[in-house]
Amino acid sequence: MVPVLYPLHLGAKEDECTRTASMQVYSNAFLTKDEAGDLVGYELALRQINDSTVEALLFVYEGAPADGITLPVRISGKNLTIEGSWVEHLTEYPSKKEIVQTHPVKVDGKLDSSWFWGTITIGDMVTSQRVRLKRVSRIWVCKK
Repeated sequence: MVPVLYPLHLGAKEDECTRTASMQVYSNAFLTKDEAGDLVGYELALRQINDSTVEALLFVYEGAPADGITLPVRISGKNLTIEGSWVEHLTEYPSKKEIVQTHPVKVDGKLDSSWFWGTITIGDMVTSQRVRLKRVSRIWVCKK
C-alpha cells in the first residue's frame, strides 16, 4: 500500500486574513467546476516594508486552501524576483507519521498596479509555470 500524504493544516487561519489585509494581492485562484469544487491556482501577497524591504507570501492551492509561504523578494522597477524554500509539513496515512518536505521556489516576472506576469517554479513539484495574476482585494479564502 502506498502511503497518502496530507497537509497538516488545511484552510487559511484567521491571522492569514488579518496579515494579508493591507497587502497587494495578485491571484488566479478559482474553484474547479467539477463535483469536487477544488481550489486551485496561485496567489501572491506583497507589502512594501520600507524602501529596500518587501514582504511576500505565496499561496499554492492544489485542491484546498493553504497557508502562505513567506519568501524573500527583490524588486527593481517593475521586475520582481522571489527565491527561497517552501518547507511543507505533511502527515502520512495510515501511519500518521509527520513528513517534512522542502521545495525550492522561484517566482520571476513583471509587476504593475493591476497584474503580475511571470513564471512560478516549485522545485520537484512542477516545471516552470507561466502565470498571469490579477490584482484582487484579498486572498481567496478571506472572501466572505
